[in-house]
Amino acid sequence: MSSLLDALANGPILGDGAMGTMLQDLGNSEGGAPELWNVEHADVVEGVLEGYAAAGARLLTTNTFGGTRARLQMHGLEDRVVELNKAAAELARRVADRHPGVFVLGDIGPSGELMEPMGDLTPEGAQQLFAEQIRGLVAGGADAILIETMSDLSEIEAAVLAAKAEAPGLPVITTLSFDTNLRTMMGVSPALAVTTLADLGVDVIGANCGRGLDEMRIIAAQLAEARTDGVRLIVQSNAGLPKLVGDSFQFDGTPEQMAIYAVEMRDLGIDIIGACCGSTPAHIDAMRAALAG
Repeated sequence: MSSLLDALANGPILGDGAMGTMLQDLGNSEGGAPELWNVEHADVVEGVLEGYAAAGARLLTTNTFGGTRARLQMHGLEDRVVELNKAAAELARRVADRHPGVFVLGDIGPSGELMEPMGDLTPEGAQQLFAEQIRGLVAGGADAILIETMSDLSEIEAAVLAAKAEAPGLPVITTLSFDTNLRTMMGVSPALAVTTLADLGVDVIGANCGRGLDEMRIIAAQLAEARTDGVRLIVQSNAGLPKLVGDSFQFDGTPEQMAIYAVEMRDLGIDIIGACCGSTPAHIDAMRAALAG
């Protein structure tokens, strides 16, 4: 059993917060690939991760959400998949090693392609996309594979199969984004996600992103209701909802509101409690203090 899964047996673990919105605030505002910052602005990415670790996060997510060949191709970086993912994992590993008991999650987001029959991406093609990315994450020192913000169960299955092939022995964590009528874009409910992904052998199942804390509370309750023995759960809500302030969007969820949410998630029996878009180390620090209290 992995040390991360051992740690989960001792009570809930605090995850980290946003990377994409943090990097936007730190200068990546022109639509460039955040993954390129793993080599061109490594100190900035490492600083974000250090901020989360110092705030109490025990899980650090690599800056690789768009790290598949299909996503990097949009920036002309398709030949640098392994390099950029490996660099990201090495940055997170370096920070984690400074903080005992902190683990690195190798982050995988949606491929950006539609799966058959709605699109052209075959299950085999999807598995190859994810396998290439995972090779870089494993080489850089990831402790687990996080497959996040997903909507299509067939795409998740391809990523899970790739993880089991390329990273045997590493835990697999999967989150879906439930937006429309508490379903994913592809119509998946929280309960269906739990039952389907448990059958695939996913170690931790849950939800991230979404439409704010109130909806995440409902989704988390549905996840908890559907769980069976041995299923571990994760939730990572956005820090509220984005509101237009001047010429930019700012998320309206305060650290205090996120702290209340963290305690509610713990009381529901959620195993990993983190945050998503719009969150900062200040949000994670407030969540840590609330969970400790």
